[in-house]
Amino acid sequence: MQRTYELMFIVRPDMPEEEQDKLIANLESQVGNAGGTIKSVERMGKRRLAYMVRRFQDGIYVLMVLEGEGGMVKEVERRLRVNEPVIKFMTVRVDEEQKRLAKIKAIRDTKVRGKGTRATAEAAAAEGAVAAAEEAPEGAPAEGAESTPVSA
Repeated sequence: MQRTYELMFIVRPDMPEEEQDKLIANLESQVGNAGGTIKSVERMGKRRLAYMVRRFQDGIYVLMVLEGEGGMVKEVERRLRVNEPVIKFMTVRVDEEQKRLAKIKAIRDTKVRGKGTRATAEAAAAEGAVAAAEEAPEGAPAEGAESTPVSA
């Protein structure tokens, strides 16, 4: 079963651009060999870390969105662990979250189009009252209105 993962990793701030390209290409080939696909690669650039990691206060962030099996993720993580320039990484499965958000969006869309269940019920009641008033003969009191005898 193909699942979607986000892989965020941080490399050393002094790593040249060419080596970053090699690292990303290596990871792409590993994912391809394991039967997965890479949806996107986003280089987020150099940022300050929240705390020191391996004596570095800055790091270059890279975000990859992967699609594949759990075994593929284990292999990619193993490669990142033994790779010297990578100082930190984290993999998160996001397909369940995407399904949940799509479901919430669908519910919101139906409420916006139908203007919610309460508004629909109120509109139906108002239409029913208008229809009942139109059907009543002239001079006859509307349904629900009390008639009071007029004394002469």
